[in-house]
Amino acid sequence: MLRLNDVEIEDTYAELFNMWAGRVLITAENEKWSRIAAEVATGYASSIIGSPAEAGIEGDVSPEETPDGRVGKLIQIYHHSRAELKRQMISRIGQCIMTCPTTAAFDGLPRAKRRLKVGRSLRLFGDGFQRRDEIAGRRVWRIPTMEGEFIVEDSFGAMRAVAGGNFLILSESMEAGLEAAERAVDAIRRNVKYVILPFPGGICRSGSKVGSMKYKLPASTNHPYCPSLRGIVPDSKLPPEVKSVYEIVINGLDLESIKKAMREGIRAAAEVKGVVMISAGNYGGKFGPMKVFLREILEQPA
Repeated sequence: MLRLNDVEIEDTYAELFNMWAGRVLITAENEKWSRIAAEVATGYASSIIGSPAEAGIEGDVSPEETPDGRVGKLIQIYHHSRAELKRQMISRIGQCIMTCPTTAAFDGLPRAKRRLKVGRSLRLFGDGFQRRDEIAGRRVWRIPTMEGEFIVEDSFGAMRAVAGGNFLILSESMEAGLEAAERAVDAIRRNVKYVILPFPGGICRSGSKVGSMKYKLPASTNHPYCPSLRGIVPDSKLPPEVKSVYEIVINGLDLESIKKAMREGIRAAAEVKGVVMISAGNYGGKFGPMKVFLREILEQPA
C-alpha cells in the first residue's frame, strides 16, 4: 500500500479522454480588466455533461510576452466538436471579451495547424467600419466600439488536447477536505503550466457517474462516494471515518502537464491533517482511452 504523509493512496487510476481545445490570450490596460474578462469568458463551463463547453483560466502573461505589450491572461476552451468549439469561442470572445473595457483577444495557439475563423466572423460586428491590420506579425481586425476599438486576431488555433484528469480527496470532515482541495488548487496553479481547472474555484463537490440508475440522464450523482448514502447503498466505497469528498478535475494541452498537475495537487492535499485517502474517478476503462495511475505519477521525482 502506498502512503503519503500517512494518507493512503488508493491503487487506482484516472480515466482521461481527448477534446478539442482553443486558447485565448486576453490583454487589457491592467490586471483587473484582464482578470474580469477571463473570469466572465470562462463562466458556465465546468463540465460538458451539462455546460456548453469546458473552460478555465490558465494563468498570467507578462507585458513582455504579449503582442501589444499589455498585461495578459490565458484561457482555454474545450469541446468534443471542433465546429462547436468555434461557436463557443466566437460567443465567448464576442459577448464576454469584446464587451469588457480595454480588452483585446489574441490567439494562444499560433503554431496549431487547425485554424478557426473566429476574428474573421466577429469582424462583422463592425458593420463595415472594421479594418484589417497587423500587430507583432499577427493579422488582426480593428472593430470600432463606443469606447474606441476592439482588436481581435483573424484566426485562432485548435488542437487535440486532454480532459478528465482528476483525483478525489476523502477526508474526516468538510473543513479538512476543503482546506486540502484549496491547497491542491493553489499548488497546481502555482507550479503547472498549460492546464486549467474548470470547476468553481478549481473544486468539484458533486462528482458524477456515467448514466443514471433511475432516470434517463447522461450522468448522475456519484453515489458510491456520497457519505450520506453509506449504509444505504451496497457499493459504497467510503471508509467509515470519511465524512466528505472533493474532486479536482484537470484539463490540459498535453498528458504530461496533467500528470504533473495531479502529482502537485495530490502531494499538497496529503499534507492536510484529516485527509484519509486519495483516490481517482474512472469508469473501468470503458470511457476514456488514457489512464493515469496514481502510484506511477507519485513515484516519479518532484
